[in-house]
Amino acid sequence: MSSDDIVEQLNSHQAEVIKTFKGRVLAVAPERHELRMEFEIGPEHCHTVDIVQGGVITAMLDASMAHAVLAHDHHKTRVSSIDIHVSFLRPARAGSFVAVGTIVKSGRTIAFLRADLFNEKAELVATGTSSAHLTREHR
Repeated sequence: MSSDDIVEQLNSHQAEVIKTFKGRVLAVAPERHELRMEFEIGPEHCHTVDIVQGGVITAMLDASMAHAVLAHDHHKTRVSSIDIHVSFLRPARAGSFVAVGTIVKSGRTIAFLRADLFNEKAELVATGTSSAHLTREHR
């Protein structure tokens, strides 16, 4: 399956939460175990005028990490977060964001993941790491 096919497959089977944040997969880099997603966050997801709520930032990071696993395993694995650690580096204002999710290490049932979130000026606004439980389809 080509990278373009993987992107198309992931975008055609979006979870409702991804649609809520107007998210979509932009690209997959299988050789780096990496995936890029784009999100458009409006004022309805903000507090203090135009500052994006921290849970929304966490959701974007989490989605990109989980989608990196889905892309790598061709959508044959279910991903459940065990823990997520987020570092908020600067205020994230409503607008466009790109999240880059990466598989650091993946075993049979556990994966270690990381993600970076960039605003529309390409400034790093948050980073995240996660341990995730993997449930693989029987082949």
